[in-house]
Amino acid sequence: MFDSIKKIFSDDEGKPVSTTAKPDISREKSAELYEKAKTYFPGGVNSPVRAFKSVYGTPLFIQKGDGCHIWDADGNQFIDFCCSWGPLILGHNNAKVREKVIETIQHGMSFGAPTALENELADLILKNNKYIEKIRFVSSGTEAVMSAIRLARGYTKRDKILKFEGCYHGHSDSLLVKAGSGLVTFGETSSAGVPKSFADETIVVSLNDKDALQKAFEEFKDQIAAVIIEPIPANNGLLLQHKEYLQFLREICTANGTMLIFDEVISGFRVGFEGAAGYYQIKPDIITYGKIIGGGMPVGAYGASAQIMDHISPVGSVYQAGTLSGNPVAMGAGIAQITELLRMSFYRDLNNKAQEFAEAIQRFATARNYKLKVFSIGSIFWFAFTDKDIRTAEDIEPASMEKFKKMHRELLNRGVYFGPSGYEVGFISSAHTKTDLEKAKRAIFDSLDIVFRPNS
Repeated sequence: MFDSIKKIFSDDEGKPVSTTAKPDISREKSAELYEKAKTYFPGGVNSPVRAFKSVYGTPLFIQKGDGCHIWDADGNQFIDFCCSWGPLILGHNNAKVREKVIETIQHGMSFGAPTALENELADLILKNNKYIEKIRFVSSGTEAVMSAIRLARGYTKRDKILKFEGCYHGHSDSLLVKAGSGLVTFGETSSAGVPKSFADETIVVSLNDKDALQKAFEEFKDQIAAVIIEPIPANNGLLLQHKEYLQFLREICTANGTMLIFDEVISGFRVGFEGAAGYYQIKPDIITYGKIIGGGMPVGAYGASAQIMDHISPVGSVYQAGTLSGNPVAMGAGIAQITELLRMSFYRDLNNKAQEFAEAIQRFATARNYKLKVFSIGSIFWFAFTDKDIRTAEDIEPASMEKFKKMHRELLNRGVYFGPSGYEVGFISSAHTKTDLEKAKRAIFDSLDIVFRPNS
């Protein structure tokens, strides 16, 4: 059986593949649901990117998921590389996670009081992550980052925050800002409803620019409470940074009494159990995590040394609370997922699989002389329609998104699902089999041939 499958997909990657566009998938039921949704929700969605504004067609309404596959309301089946934006590292509807959720839910869904499940999940995380000593569970990555910022300000007794253009940290007011002009700028509000006074407390600099960092610390000496960065920026493309740059960031923060926050809502437990901190072997002051620690359930967390975390109420003066913090169902799902991640060779096998996938696509594009680069780290990857080495948000060519738009449509028609924006990264789960990845590769090859076809 395996040999026959192997034979089907063992064609040399340089050989021609079909360049015939396939008919568009049916979206009739999804379109009906979307029209109805627009009467209930702004833009018909509860999170903006879901509206498919950057790609062709109306949004797909997903009906179910299993393993690495999802099905939409029209019955179309897809190999999924969105994985609920990363947290589903074990794939959809994982049996062990599902069984733990069912077991937990039989005893109740929410108490607003401590449960032993919180202790169990915290113990699994802290005993296997040397970069944090105490943790606080919250309900989302945005809430984790918002709380980490408050903790940094309370701990240092300073107000200003420094962030980087191209890094996204959720939709809290202090961080929903963009860069102004110049080497170092105060943030400018990037959303209506964010007071200018809030944005004025946020300094924005470009990634991968040591001079900008040094200038910021000189200009705002003894005023910066924290520098926050995605150590693996993956919300605006995959903007991989050199370890030397991240180490410089650690050193300049230490020298200035500023806290370094690693926003690992995406990279945490993705590139390895200890996330980017472990990957680069750099210890930040505070780390934030997202839904991956709850098996994809609505959960987040922030952690640090015991000394720093003990500044949080009820033992310290930094207030943060939440009725659903440590929700038992999310904790149960997290226990099941984290236990699987601790299996020997889990990350080695997953990351090797992802690396082979990314390299195969890059070889195909290079052989065809297509202007495409595949960036990857761990089980995260990103397609950039460029021949440049991209490290900053400014390096991304907006016009290149038209090629992704075409590619996205062709991939949907071939049963492959990516997030509906060329700025979003893709994820591989342990549920993606060799056969699934080979099928996806052939679909990607075919789609690229169409995207780069003259006059396409």
